[in-house]
Amino acid sequence: MPPPRTTVATRWTAADWRDLPGWGSDDLLAAWPALLAGCQRPAPGWAEFCARAALQSPTDAMEAAVLLMKHLRPWRLAADNGEVTGLLTGYFEPQLAASRQRQGAFQWPVHALPADPGLRRLTRREIDSHPRFSALELAYLDDPFGLLQLQIQGSGRLVMRDGGGGERVSRVAYAGHNDQPFQSVARALLDRGEVADATPRTLSDWARRNPGKVRDALAVNPRVVYFREEALPDPNLGPRGAQGVPLTPGRSVAIDRACIPLGTPLWLDSTEPWAPGSASAPLRRLVLAQDTGSAIQGVVRADLFWGWGDEAAQRASRTKQPLRLWALLPAGVTP
Repeated sequence: MPPPRTTVATRWTAADWRDLPGWGSDDLLAAWPALLAGCQRPAPGWAEFCARAALQSPTDAMEAAVLLMKHLRPWRLAADNGEVTGLLTGYFEPQLAASRQRQGAFQWPVHALPADPGLRRLTRREIDSHPRFSALELAYLDDPFGLLQLQIQGSGRLVMRDGGGGERVSRVAYAGHNDQPFQSVARALLDRGEVADATPRTLSDWARRNPGKVRDALAVNPRVVYFREEALPDPNLGPRGAQGVPLTPGRSVAIDRACIPLGTPLWLDSTEPWAPGSASAPLRRLVLAQDTGSAIQGVVRADLFWGWGDEAAQRASRTKQPLRLWALLPAGVTP
C-alpha cells in the first residue's frame, strides 16, 4: 500500500469513530480477507498494522472493530471545495457462454492484443472487416452486448462446454485498448427510445429482437478492449485489480489513485442498489481501495466491485447513489 498523500483535489480532515455512520453495524470479518490481501505489499507506515492484522485474526466483528480502532484513525474525505458528498457506482465480472469455434449463435469474437501498433488503433467497425484479426480471436460469444459488457468491465469469465458435456471456465483479463474514445451504446439506444433501461438483460433482449441493427448500434462506440486468457484455478477469487491483488466482492472498490492511495481502507456511507418494489436501505461498510478506472475521478468517488454472474450484473447496473467516504490510516500517520 503506497504511503498516504494529499493532492490539490483532496481534503483529509481528522475525524472521530463516532462520525462514521453505522460504525459497529458492519460484519467486519467479511472485509478481513480483502484487508489482508491489501497487506501483501505493506508500504512505509503500514507494516506494523499489517503484521498485527495477520497475527491477530479476529474471531468476531467486535474484536475486528477493536483492532481497527486501536491501531487506525479515521479521516473524512472531501473535495477541494469542501464538498463531502460524491457518487458510488458499481461494476462486476461478466460470466459468459463462449465457444472456441465460430458456430451457431457464437459469432462475436474476443480479440487478443495485436502486436502491430497500427492494428491496435483501428476502430470497432474497421476491426470487424479486417482479415488479420481472425488470427487474434481467443473465443466467440453468443451475445454482442455480453461482449460489450466484457469490454466495459475489463475482465470476465468464459464458460465453454467440452465434447462430453462438461464445462471449462477461464478468465480473460484486460490487455489493452485501441486508443479510441469511449461512447455509450446504451445511452444512444435510450435516447432513441429503443430500450427502456440499460440493464444487461434488456440490452441482450433488444439484440435478439433486432439482429440487423446490432453492428450499427455497437459502432457508436469505436473503443475496443483487447484481452489475454488466464487460467482460473480458484473460481472464488475475483480478478486482480490495479493494486495487484484479487478483488473481493462487495469489499473492493475502484478509486481515483490521484486522490486516494491504493490499498487504503475506506468507510463507505451510501444506500443499497435500488430494485423494483424495495425500499432504500443504508449501505455502510468497510471497503478497500484496490482498483482504478478511467471513469472514476475525484476524491469522493468509488466504484464497488459486486462479483460475477447475473446477480452481480444486476446490482452493478443499479448502483448509482450518493456517497460519503472516510479513510482509515495507521495511528501516527498523517495524509
